[in-house]
Amino acid sequence: MPLVVVGISVLVLLFLMTKLRLNGFASLLLVAVGVALVRGIPVADIPDILSKGIGGQIGDTMLTIGLGAMVGRVMGDSGAAQRIATKLLAVCGPRWVQVAMVLTAMLIGVTMFYEVAFVIIVPVAFTLVRVTRSNLLWVGLPMSIALSTMHSFLPPHPGPTAVAATFHASVGLTLFYGLFIAVPAGALIALVWPRLPFVRAMNPSVPTGLVSDRTFEEEEMPSTAWSLSVALLPVVLIAGAAVTDMVTSADTAVLHFVNFVGSAPIALLLTLLVAVWAFGPRIGRSLEEVSASCRGAAQAMAMILLVIGAGGAFKQVLVDGGISDYIKQATSGWSVSPIILAWLIAVILRVALGSATVAVVTASGVALPLVAGSGIHAEIMVLAVSCGSIAFSHVNDPGFWMFKEYFNLSVIDAIKVRTTYTTVLAILGLGGVLVMERVLDVLNL
Repeated sequence: MPLVVVGISVLVLLFLMTKLRLNGFASLLLVAVGVALVRGIPVADIPDILSKGIGGQIGDTMLTIGLGAMVGRVMGDSGAAQRIATKLLAVCGPRWVQVAMVLTAMLIGVTMFYEVAFVIIVPVAFTLVRVTRSNLLWVGLPMSIALSTMHSFLPPHPGPTAVAATFHASVGLTLFYGLFIAVPAGALIALVWPRLPFVRAMNPSVPTGLVSDRTFEEEEMPSTAWSLSVALLPVVLIAGAAVTDMVTSADTAVLHFVNFVGSAPIALLLTLLVAVWAFGPRIGRSLEEVSASCRGAAQAMAMILLVIGAGGAFKQVLVDGGISDYIKQATSGWSVSPIILAWLIAVILRVALGSATVAVVTASGVALPLVAGSGIHAEIMVLAVSCGSIAFSHVNDPGFWMFKEYFNLSVIDAIKVRTTYTTVLAILGLGGVLVMERVLDVLNL
């Protein structure tokens, strides 16, 4: 049975990494090869499938994560991250630092991919940890949870947007309804999870190489205006492109240019250039010093990118091994509410494959025939599928490895924290979707 293969592969991966202490990159590739053999994939095809999985995952994330890490390191080494952290502390106070991180993450995460927003905000979180001497998860986990919620629940993020197209739903209405679910659910989990005993028992250190360990004096740091301007520049560019796409369909040169500068890699590249100038020659630092910051970030990111790429290879083997087709066939005859069915299929696919995008696209295809004549709002179906796609993030999800590496956790601890919070978010999301559908029915909307 395909799902048994998935379960055994996860157990083998955990054994390799926890008991044998094998490197995550090598462990993921070994398990991926094993699954490919068990699922009957020809031996000659396995290298190409692994390359496809690694290439696809790295192609999607390398520029974003790499450039974002460089921007973050330049901000850290120049004191800009400390300036922003100091300002947050001055405005909110140490007691409200978690609330500040949640609000920041939600505002930035509405339009920005999880990975992009993460690498932009995480240097501030690292700096806050050092300045306040707080637990890394106490400060960083609320940020990650808020970003996960925005990315998984709402358009214009890729998964929800693709599902909206399948169900012919309004992207604007989906975003509007989804905010009433995502904001309270994300804020609740973001503030509760760091307070749970099993999370508070963990005390990981800030990973080396991703942020400066230096504490700057007041006169050494750039101004608040420049620090915030550089941090928010990619947000403005990416959000501007997303909003432009939502409000106009005109095929003009201006729109193409806006989409170009608003793409995540280009927006981050432009931000890096501005950061190099603003935090380099403008304040008396040499280009050699700034370049050293970029090199340090690239070196620190090398293993993280390799592990994420290997996670993509594992995911690709599961997809090419027919797991998603099996689940689609097995669930096609279920007689349950279309909302619950769509959510449940997305959850099963997410657990089995790790890819939220594959989960939402497949689940929406299965549930699409059930929508016609059901009276259920198309936007609600989009949200049901999107909420299911966040559940049970674990070792076959490349995002899991990014979370693990940045927060310097063991595999077991990362499962305890991330797998649990993503699952509870998915369940809360389903509850919110069911309530929202009822409210819309009562209001005859």
